[in-house]
Amino acid sequence: MVKRMNFLRETLEWPGAPKDVVVITERAEVLARDPSLDSSLDLVTARSFGPPSVVAECAVRFLRLGGTLVVSEPPEDDGTRWNQKVLRTMGLEDRGRIRHGAAFRVLSKVSATPKELPRAVGVPAKRPLF
Repeated sequence: MVKRMNFLRETLEWPGAPKDVVVITERAEVLARDPSLDSSLDLVTARSFGPPSVVAECAVRFLRLGGTLVVSEPPEDDGTRWNQKVLRTMGLEDRGRIRHGAAFRVLSKVSATPKELPRAVGVPAKRPLF
């Protein structure tokens, strides 16, 4: 995690990079419980983060209502990676898969996230919701 965050900090020093960015190195399950970050973002992106259920559970609390989660996807899709019923219980709605060279899944936050999500550090990966 530290190596990835250092890379991000370095890229933010490049000419033309946004100046109003804060890089925080911490587990998503921990940061999601920070009141200043709860429901505060319009967009969350994930690439090589983990299985779909872990990504959704760790990202959803950061999104404000109407916010968007964009997740990189493998090239092929058999339609079984995202459990629509569980996504709805998290407050997410699947807007579908798009291709722009790479493939991406787009989800919108349409209702409040249950207080118990995300679960404690490590639990989403050990006991995925789908």
